[in-house]
Amino acid sequence: MLLGQAITLYERVQVGVDSFNAPIYGEPIETVVDNVLIAPVSANDIVDQSELEGRNEVYQLAIPKGDAHTWENNTVSFWGKTWRVFGAPEQGMDENIPLAWNKKIMVERIDGAV
Repeated sequence: MLLGQAITLYERVQVGVDSFNAPIYGEPIETVVDNVLIAPVSANDIVDQSELEGRNEVYQLAIPKGDAHTWENNTVSFWGKTWRVFGAPEQGMDENIPLAWNKKIMVERIDGAV
């Protein structure tokens, strides 16, 4: 049986816009999300990502069905490190996926605190 791990999601909340109509964000909301699968990305994918976008230490997270959090452009922490979500989440149809996860996101390691 597959069992995921609890990770912490730091979800940014927009509190307004500036004079140029750019969003202004308040303090992130810290939420623990249970049962998240963490998998390393294949060596070929890491090389491709590094060459194209300068990214390194990349993992893919599988998010449980029913999760309604906003993952895009947020940060997460697990294994004592901080990671940035990049790209758009990929999501499948719940009823067509037999396991407990239906959404995938990619994260890259970042230095510093959230």
